[in-house]
Amino acid sequence: MSLRVEFSSDIESVSPDAWDALSGTQCPFLQHAFLQALERTGCVGGSSGWLPNHALVFDQQQLVAAVPLYVKQHSYGEYVFDHAWANAYHRHGLPYYPKLVSAVPFTPVTSSRLLCLPEINEADIVNAVDTAIKSHCANSDYSSMHWLFLPPDLANSLINKGYLSRQSIQFVWYNRGYSTFSDFVGLFASRKRKNILKERRHVAAQHVRIERLSGTAIGEQDMQDFYLCYQQTYLKRSGHTGYLNRAFFMQLLDKLSHHLLLAKAHNDAGVAGCALFLFDRQGLYGRYWGALQDINGLHFECCYYQGIEFAIEKNLAFFNPGTQGEHKILRGFEPTQCLSSHKLFDDRFHDAVGHFLDQETEALTHYKVDADGLLPFRSDVALVAPNK
Repeated sequence: MSLRVEFSSDIESVSPDAWDALSGTQCPFLQHAFLQALERTGCVGGSSGWLPNHALVFDQQQLVAAVPLYVKQHSYGEYVFDHAWANAYHRHGLPYYPKLVSAVPFTPVTSSRLLCLPEINEADIVNAVDTAIKSHCANSDYSSMHWLFLPPDLANSLINKGYLSRQSIQFVWYNRGYSTFSDFVGLFASRKRKNILKERRHVAAQHVRIERLSGTAIGEQDMQDFYLCYQQTYLKRSGHTGYLNRAFFMQLLDKLSHHLLLAKAHNDAGVAGCALFLFDRQGLYGRYWGALQDINGLHFECCYYQGIEFAIEKNLAFFNPGTQGEHKILRGFEPTQCLSSHKLFDDRFHDAVGHFLDQETEALTHYKVDADGLLPFRSDVALVAPNK
């Protein structure tokens, strides 16, 4: 096998069938249609600061592997925060941007980043891609290479290639064979269970009705309603309309409706709020939220409890509701380690970041222990370790 690595600024240069034949693309965020929607609708490319630069690995003329790659002009939309590293470069009169990042834009979900045909030796692909990326960065004057939200096996392989490993924490719900939402909260300490049920009753008492729509049950008007909620919430919180535009969500509805779940809340005044999720055969991923009405507890109901009920109904192994948010712990979302890998091509900064990460890892270890202690489960409940 003679491997050749090329870099492409347009995923449309790859046929959807060839891309989606690679292992790892069962995850909706790594499917050709999702990445293509980002590019076609201008959410990446242009002046977005996310310039597609995907690594494509060929054996003769056959695509055997790929890595979603982006040249970054900033650090927004990554959720692995390196602003302090960029500031250190700036203080020393050195450019930190552009840098090269393997990630799904605006999507902090752990999944494969090294996509390859099932019969291909992954170690060979790692070697070929690592060599090509380092040469590409040197030729293009990229300061660094970053792999975000990696599975442990790839993170370990990259340590052997000279990358620094970084940990972060997300809060994930795990399905331990529950039949109903009541089964799940039945494992909570009494006071904490009552708080959750009271929170849900409070939303219902405000005459809120919630529909869970998935697949072809989601219509264009539903997506329009969702987008209005999403846009208004972004404007209220940050003064801009969000990273993702209406055209992107319409592309998802057109191409990936079988991976979509919409929790849509109504009352007598009309649409109150919406949460849009994606799912596959393993898990549910809570990504996008917005509200038109200020209803206490509506966010928790739409974004967490409706997602948990759906995951139980579909027997999904886990539900990742998005990054950050310690308030998720009291609702049964468990602190879960996430991994990323980083190579800074100035050895002085690479070593300095390595020392920083040693200290950060120690602090995160203590943080996870403290967070585990806040979980709402009864002291007599021995939770079986989930398959993470």
